[in-house]
Amino acid sequence: METEHRLVRDVRPEFVEEPALLLEAEDEPELAAGARELRLVAQCDCGDDFCRSFHAAPHPPGLPYGPGHRCLPLPATSGMVVLDVVDDRIMYVELIDRPPLR
Repeated sequence: METEHRLVRDVRPEFVEEPALLLEAEDEPELAAGARELRLVAQCDCGDDFCRSFHAAPHPPGLPYGPGHRCLPLPATSGMVVLDVVDDRIMYVELIDRPPLR
């Protein structure tokens, strides 16, 4: 159940406000509100030392996400932040060259 997963704001509060503000600047107010409520469902297991990516929702069976998916790169202050959004819900947060989530 999703409510069992910790909120990102509890794990890494300094990360939450940046994407929310970037999303507001990109005229994405609904996603900005959702960014403040992201859950840490699972961290990426790619093993790359520069990757801090995580799942914010369970991944649907099979790849790719399918209809309603869009990839949304954000102009981050450092590193790279890219969101996988499905039907206006943030599903995956790609963080490259960013500090690790604890």
